[in-house]
Amino acid sequence: MLTLITWNIQCARTPDGGADLDRVVDRVLASGARFDILLLQEVGCGLPARDGSPIGDQFAGLARRLDRLHAASAFALDGRNADGSPRRLGCMTFARCPIEHVRRHALPWPPDHEVPAMPRATLDTVVATPDGMLRVLNVHLEYFSARQRLAQVERLRELQAEALARARASGAPAAPPHGPGGTPFAPLPQTAAAILAGDFNMLPGSDCHARLLAPGPDGAPLWRDAWELTHPGEPHAPTAGLRGGAAAQALTFDYACVSPALAARVRSLHVDTAATGSDHQPLLLELA
Repeated sequence: MLTLITWNIQCARTPDGGADLDRVVDRVLASGARFDILLLQEVGCGLPARDGSPIGDQFAGLARRLDRLHAASAFALDGRNADGSPRRLGCMTFARCPIEHVRRHALPWPPDHEVPAMPRATLDTVVATPDGMLRVLNVHLEYFSARQRLAQVERLRELQAEALARARASGAPAAPPHGPGGTPFAPLPQTAAAILAGDFNMLPGSDCHARLLAPGPDGAPLWRDAWELTHPGEPHAPTAGLRGGAAAQALTFDYACVSPALAARVRSLHVDTAATGSDHQPLLLELA
């Protein structure tokens, strides 16, 4: 069994508007499942908490607290404060098994001057699990701009189509990238087994959601929504706004999707409703 947790922690937000990384780590460790892969969104550095207090460098702080896990990070926002200190926002992926390869994709950011917006990125990792190589994409899409969010969905579809084409072209089971002499042209692991999860900031059945799940260029699906696989015919449980905060009502913004190659292995997907602080709740995905 492989368990993945995805959670937008909103810079380790606490119920009173502060920031506390220990609460985040305690929650994922007490989630009721021994997770194998952990995806976190809205990890920050040099930004203020909701109450104005400093949050510090959460990328470094989480790496220290989870130092027995393999880790990768991606900055969507990477700038400087007025005093020259780093100002960053992005995501982190942790895995108990080795992370064999990492790619960081800047997502489209077309102009949309009618709403506030910020850069977005996807953290793309290949994890060497006991059942083989597994590609894991950690995402956080645009909230305010539907135009930008749809463009980002299109890019995710392109990335998946490219990855599937590479996996087919490799013609052999994926292997760790141990080429001769460590050359940068050494073969990289290619696999059709993939998970796409995170905060998509879109509603079930919306144009963006439908487009994400639409067939690829060859007519075959690129992604399958794990909720639809595990709860056929049931509305997706809400993942945001369950405990007040900025959301005026409970909404579904967070998803876990799998490639067709993994669909038969999906066993369960549920929302951790006990977590507090962030407007978002963790999602727990289990694969056989």
